[in-house]
Amino acid sequence: MKVDILLGMQWGDEGKGKIVDVLTPQYDIIARFQGGPNAGHTLEFNNIKHVLHTIPSGIFRPKAMNVIGNGVVVDPVILKEEIEAAMKLGVDLHENLLIGKKAHLIMPSHRLLDKAYEEFKGAGKIGSTQKGIGPTYTDRTARIGLRMGDIFSADFVRKYNSTKEHHRKILAGYGFTETNEDYEKLWFEAIEYLKTFKFIDTEIYVNKALAEEKSILAEGAQGSMLDVDYGSYPFVTSSNTLASGVCSGIGVAPSKIGKVFGIVKAYCTRVGSGPFPTELFDATGETLRRIGNEYGATTGRSRRCGWLDLVALKYALMLNGVTDIIITKADVLNDFDKLKVAVAYKINGKEVDYVPFEVNDGIEPVYIEFDGWKQDISKCTCEDDLPKQLKDYLSFIARETGVRISYLSVGPDRVQTLKVNIE
Repeated sequence: MKVDILLGMQWGDEGKGKIVDVLTPQYDIIARFQGGPNAGHTLEFNNIKHVLHTIPSGIFRPKAMNVIGNGVVVDPVILKEEIEAAMKLGVDLHENLLIGKKAHLIMPSHRLLDKAYEEFKGAGKIGSTQKGIGPTYTDRTARIGLRMGDIFSADFVRKYNSTKEHHRKILAGYGFTETNEDYEKLWFEAIEYLKTFKFIDTEIYVNKALAEEKSILAEGAQGSMLDVDYGSYPFVTSSNTLASGVCSGIGVAPSKIGKVFGIVKAYCTRVGSGPFPTELFDATGETLRRIGNEYGATTGRSRRCGWLDLVALKYALMLNGVTDIIITKADVLNDFDKLKVAVAYKINGKEVDYVPFEVNDGIEPVYIEFDGWKQDISKCTCEDDLPKQLKDYLSFIARETGVRISYLSVGPDRVQTLKVNIE
């Protein structure tokens, strides 16, 4: 067996949570491999809307085991709240949630550092969620971070205080005096709560499962264009969001990777600062935001909206080796007379078909236009039900990218997901 991967191909918010929930019945194990509680994966089923931040999105499927991999950073307070909310819906996470011992802990002082760094950047701020994600990954690289397995150590409090003192000195250098003792109290209470759950060596567990012919789906957070190396740096997240991140994030060899599902919203959105070539600042952009309910699941911030960017999409597909595209939120475009897709960029009067090193406001997208389908597709149950204009739109995407479209989401509920074969 091999590990299949599900990733976002844009700037996040592509609908990964819903699609993982839909695909989970095909898998024995769902594993998160990177990111932290800055992610928000929304699931809708049985008239319930639920948002997950750290827990893998297969948690509501009773037969699936869910793994928080070592590439994830964990805030115990947020994870505890998530677990308690899921348990209210009748799920016993003591049975189907496994926590990787090598996942790093987000400390209360990491949140303070995040805020201090963002304030220091002023007008150049990146739009951080200020949940301590970046500083935690920084400490991991600097080899002073705390890991989930450390909470069982008799030396844990000493290690915690040592790292906290390091953070205090940094904060003092920024003249940052805010404290969060109340959050620290909740943090230690959450640590004790989490000790009642199952902890594993992720890499041992995953490879043993593969040897036993168990199927695994690795779930990514954020989006490919937010990757710390290949995204629109510095307006990126702090982890590797690409398929390559799975190998280090859960501990598998590259030869163990199977299918790569790329989630693509039928248009584009972005939260926070950073370049966004196809962003719409007019009534069309506002209509996309309103109909698509484009507000962050984690922060509640309004998402910036724009037309589909085929240049950025091809770039993400290339980096990830995507085998199957899954299109989400096609239903948001039901009422548009015309749709546009960016097929190239014009930079200083020259047309290019690739993502350049510097993506800035000087980029002008080159569009082609499509007729809208002007009908409700939310009741469609198979590919044959889809209007011709939508099929033309999808066929163009598949043909231009060279990757088949295997699923299409026509509404927010898990049942509003069609298996298609568009090439």
